[in-house]
Amino acid sequence: MPHSLLLSSGLDGPGPLTAAHYTELALLAERGGLDFVTLDDSLAPGSRLLDALAVFARVAPATSRIGLVPTVTTTHTEPFHTSLAVNTLDWVSEGRAGWLVDVSATEEEARAFGRRPVLPVEELWLEAADAVEVAARLWDSWEDDAEIRDLATGRFVDREKLHYADFEGRHFSVKGPSITPRPPQGRPVVAVRLGHQEGGTRRELALHHADLVLLDAPSPQAAATARAALRAAAGRELLVLARVSPGVRPADWAGAVDGLHLVPRRLPSDLREFVDATAAGRGRGGTLRDRLGLARPVSRYATTAGAAR
Repeated sequence: MPHSLLLSSGLDGPGPLTAAHYTELALLAERGGLDFVTLDDSLAPGSRLLDALAVFARVAPATSRIGLVPTVTTTHTEPFHTSLAVNTLDWVSEGRAGWLVDVSATEEEARAFGRRPVLPVEELWLEAADAVEVAARLWDSWEDDAEIRDLATGRFVDREKLHYADFEGRHFSVKGPSITPRPPQGRPVVAVRLGHQEGGTRRELALHHADLVLLDAPSPQAAATARAALRAAAGRELLVLARVSPGVRPADWAGAVDGLHLVPRRLPSDLREFVDATAAGRGRGGTLRDRLGLARPVSRYATTAGAAR
């Protein structure tokens, strides 16, 4: 059963605005065998949150096994830049990156950027779905063996194995290809947070684009019902982890969900208590997809011959 942890809840130690703080927490989670950690982010002025993706780029070389899943909002940002940043995290972490998709829905955030007024939340999640689709196309735009690095001829890449994304949507159009080779995981793991009875466009994004759902549910029974409904609607591989406090007994949720996402009240004390009480996931390595049992996707643009190699 996969276990993961939110790194940005309450604190009972030094302030969070240091690389050492987040590195210490990630290393503690790694020693405890957790499969990945997430980190909140917000575009709201005064939120006192560091850029989650940049923080994990700093944490990546200090860790070796644990997955790193930053929150990245798709609002007021460009999908090309987001795809490149998440791709970069996957490379510097050697295949341990994910992306917790979120939107920025307040007037305050819109005014801080000053580019456009805030859109209705349902429209923002439609835009987010387009952004995730663009990212996947850009990650796929380099076939796995597109790099040739032929010193004799001076050729770095086989241009026949680079492809245009050619995305046209309601909010943006992206031609591509990416400027960075395909991520080590093929596509970094995409996660979405959902309520157990939530509908609407955020749920649709999860059904069509997510590998992983972080589920808010009041009980194992409610979570099991929600997981069954999500899997049936998605018709594909989809992991569901319940968001719980560290004090719960994992046996209570076994069978209801695929794993747990721990939401501590105080850090690092709650994490230390959990690590002392369990050895969940210990010993597993490889990419984040490997740890979660998720298949590595084949590039949608790869030729039949290329995909077979």
